Amino acid sequence: MSSEKGLMKLLTKAGYSEKAIDYYIRKLNVGIIEGAEAAESHMGFCGDSMKVYLKVKDGVIRNAKFQAIGCAGAFASGSALTEMVRGKTLKEAEKITEQDVIKDLGDLPGAKIHCARLAVDALRKTIESYTKQ
Repeated sequence: MSSEKGLMKLLTKAGYSEKAIDYYIRKLNVGIIEGAEAAESHMGFCGDSMKVYLKVKDGVIRNAKFQAIGCAGAFASGSALTEMVRGKTLKEAEKITEQDVIKDLGDLPGAKIHCARLAVDALRKTIESYTKQ
Protein backbone atom coordinates (compact mmCIF):
# COMPACT_ATOMS: atom_id res chain seq x y z
CA MET A 1 0.00 0.00 0.00
CA SER A 2 1.38 3.41 -0.93
CA SER A 3 1.94 5.92 1.85
CA GLU A 4 -0.73 8.19 0.33
CA LYS A 5 -3.30 5.38 0.34
CA GLY A 6 -2.38 4.56 3.91
CA LEU A 7 -2.79 8.18 4.92
CA MET A 8 -6.16 8.34 3.16
CA LYS A 9 -7.30 5.25 5.02
CA LEU A 10 -6.24 6.71 8.39
CA LEU A 11 -7.94 10.04 7.71
CA THR A 12 -11.12 8.29 6.59
CA LYS A 13 -11.12 6.25 9.81
CA ALA A 14 -10.62 9.46 11.78
CA GLY A 15 -13.80 10.89 10.25
CA TYR A 16 -12.54 13.22 7.52
CA SER A 17 -14.69 13.55 4.41
CA GLU A 18 -13.34 12.61 0.99
CA LYS A 19 -13.15 16.29 0.03
CA ALA A 20 -11.25 17.22 3.22
CA ILE A 21 -8.76 14.42 2.58
CA ASP A 22 -8.31 15.51 -1.03
CA TYR A 23 -7.66 19.13 0.01
CA TYR A 24 -5.19 18.03 2.68
CA ILE A 25 -3.24 15.72 0.39
CA ARG A 26 -3.12 18.20 -2.51
CA LYS A 27 -2.39 21.15 -0.18
CA LEU A 28 -4.81 23.20 -2.29
CA ASN A 29 -4.07 26.95 -2.14
CA VAL A 30 -1.17 26.53 0.27
CA GLY A 31 1.42 29.18 -0.39
CA ILE A 32 2.20 32.86 -0.46
CA ILE A 33 0.73 35.52 -2.73
CA GLU A 34 3.53 37.91 -3.62
CA GLY A 35 2.18 41.46 -3.52
CA ALA A 36 -0.91 40.49 -1.54
CA GLU A 37 -2.96 43.47 -0.42
CA ALA A 38 -3.49 41.82 2.95
CA ALA A 39 -1.92 38.98 4.93
CA GLU A 40 -2.45 38.28 8.62
CA SER A 41 -1.79 35.39 10.99
CA HIS A 42 -3.99 33.92 13.66
CA MET A 43 -3.20 31.29 16.29
CA GLY A 44 -5.98 29.01 17.46
CA PHE A 45 -6.48 27.81 21.01
CA CYS A 46 -4.95 24.44 20.11
CA GLY A 47 -1.66 26.02 19.04
CA ASP A 48 -2.22 25.65 15.29
CA SER A 49 -1.69 28.84 13.32
CA MET A 50 -2.76 30.09 9.92
CA LYS A 51 -1.86 33.05 7.75
CA VAL A 52 -4.28 34.11 5.02
CA TYR A 53 -3.16 36.09 1.97
CA LEU A 54 -5.65 38.05 -0.13
CA LYS A 55 -5.38 39.68 -3.53
CA VAL A 56 -8.21 42.22 -3.75
CA LYS A 57 -9.37 44.37 -6.66
CA ASP A 58 -12.35 46.72 -6.53
CA GLY A 59 -13.48 45.20 -3.22
CA VAL A 60 -13.57 41.66 -4.64
CA ILE A 61 -11.23 38.85 -3.59
CA ARG A 62 -9.43 37.77 -6.75
CA ASN A 63 -7.04 35.27 -5.14
CA ALA A 64 -6.55 33.72 -1.73
CA LYS A 65 -3.88 31.45 -0.31
CA PHE A 66 -2.78 30.40 3.12
CA GLN A 67 0.04 28.94 5.14
CA ALA A 68 -0.55 26.84 8.22
CA ILE A 69 1.21 25.08 11.00
CA GLY A 70 -1.21 22.43 12.06
CA CYS A 71 -3.05 19.22 11.41
CA ALA A 72 -5.00 17.84 8.45
CA GLY A 73 -8.10 19.68 9.70
CA ALA A 74 -6.32 23.03 9.59
CA PHE A 75 -5.05 22.45 6.05
CA ALA A 76 -8.41 21.15 4.78
CA SER A 77 -10.21 24.13 6.37
CA GLY A 78 -7.74 26.63 4.91
CA SER A 79 -8.11 25.09 1.48
CA ALA A 80 -11.91 25.13 1.66
CA LEU A 81 -12.01 28.71 2.91
CA THR A 82 -9.66 30.05 0.23
CA GLU A 83 -11.75 28.34 -2.45
CA MET A 84 -14.96 29.76 -0.97
CA VAL A 85 -13.82 33.40 -0.86
CA ARG A 86 -12.59 33.78 -4.43
CA GLY A 87 -14.92 36.05 -6.36
CA LYS A 88 -16.70 37.27 -3.23
CA THR A 89 -16.74 40.82 -1.97
CA LEU A 90 -14.98 41.46 1.31
CA LYS A 91 -18.38 41.87 3.01
CA GLU A 92 -19.59 38.53 1.63
CA ALA A 93 -16.38 36.79 2.70
CA GLU A 94 -16.63 38.25 6.21
CA LYS A 95 -19.98 36.52 6.65
CA ILE A 96 -18.54 33.02 6.10
CA THR A 97 -18.80 30.97 9.29
CA GLU A 98 -17.06 27.88 10.57
CA GLN A 99 -20.28 25.97 9.83
CA ASP A 100 -20.07 27.09 6.20
CA VAL A 101 -16.51 25.72 6.00
CA ILE A 102 -17.53 22.42 7.62
CA LYS A 103 -20.53 22.10 5.29
CA ASP A 104 -18.33 22.81 2.25
CA LEU A 105 -15.88 20.12 3.33
CA GLY A 106 -18.64 17.61 3.92
CA ASP A 107 -17.68 17.32 7.60
CA LEU A 108 -14.68 17.19 9.87
CA PRO A 109 -14.07 14.92 12.85
CA GLY A 110 -15.65 16.41 16.00
CA ALA A 111 -12.27 17.06 17.58
CA LYS A 112 -11.23 19.08 14.52
CA ILE A 113 -14.20 21.45 14.25
CA HIS A 114 -12.04 24.19 15.79
CA CYS A 115 -9.84 24.06 12.65
CA ALA A 116 -12.68 25.62 10.65
CA ARG A 117 -12.85 28.35 13.30
CA LEU A 118 -9.09 28.92 12.93
CA ALA A 119 -9.48 29.48 9.18
CA VAL A 120 -12.45 31.83 9.59
CA ASP A 121 -10.71 33.83 12.32
CA ALA A 122 -7.56 34.18 10.19
CA LEU A 123 -9.66 35.37 7.24
CA ARG A 124 -11.53 37.93 9.33
CA LYS A 125 -8.28 39.25 10.79
CA THR A 126 -6.88 39.62 7.27
CA ILE A 127 -9.99 41.41 6.01
CA GLU A 128 -9.92 43.71 9.04
CA SER A 129 -6.28 44.56 8.33
CA TYR A 130 -7.12 45.33 4.70
CA THR A 131 -10.06 47.58 5.54
CA LYS A 132 -7.99 49.58 8.04
CA GLN A 133 -5.35 50.48 5.43
